[in-house]
Amino acid sequence: MSVQERKQRERVERERLIVATARELAEQQGWDAVTTRRLAERIEYSQPVLYSHFRGKREIIGAVALEGAAELAAAVRAATSDANGPRERVTALAHAYLDFAARNPAVYDAIFQLDGGLAFAQEDTPAPLKDAFAALLESLAEVAGNGVEPGLFTELFWASLHGLATLTRAGRLPPEYIGPRVELLVDRLAVV
Repeated sequence: MSVQERKQRERVERERLIVATARELAEQQGWDAVTTRRLAERIEYSQPVLYSHFRGKREIIGAVALEGAAELAAAVRAATSDANGPRERVTALAHAYLDFAARNPAVYDAIFQLDGGLAFAQEDTPAPLKDAFAALLESLAEVAGNGVEPGLFTELFWASLHGLATLTRAGRLPPEYIGPRVELLVDRLAVV
């Protein structure tokens, strides 16, 4: 291995460490606790080293969002892969989405609530964000209904799931009714 390859590998490892540490700190204490100073202390590198990877907290949030979007896509695909039929697939998708949001609140916020400097629903949208939407579209397109554009239906269903996730986490909706809410959402929106 050349010196250049070793340096590149070390750089990638440091970047992963920064993102993992930011994510851990945000999940434990919230995003307000994630500062470049605290991150530098936790990873035991100087702030200039951290800034050599990310220009600031916004870019770190963006990196966490991209990583989280890939994980969300994988969770949705895993949940829907063994489902029998469209109804079961859409129900599994909804539960996987809501479970991801509940288990990873800081990551979920990085993807959907915070400014990570990422473009959504545009040509320059990063691939992991496009893939997360594609993971939803794969199951939802078949239940959009006649004459309904599948992408538009997916946006509506996603918005409904996002509302459920956000309102439940904020204590505005009691968590014990997630199952009935998902069933009602599938019954009313999906053509199965």
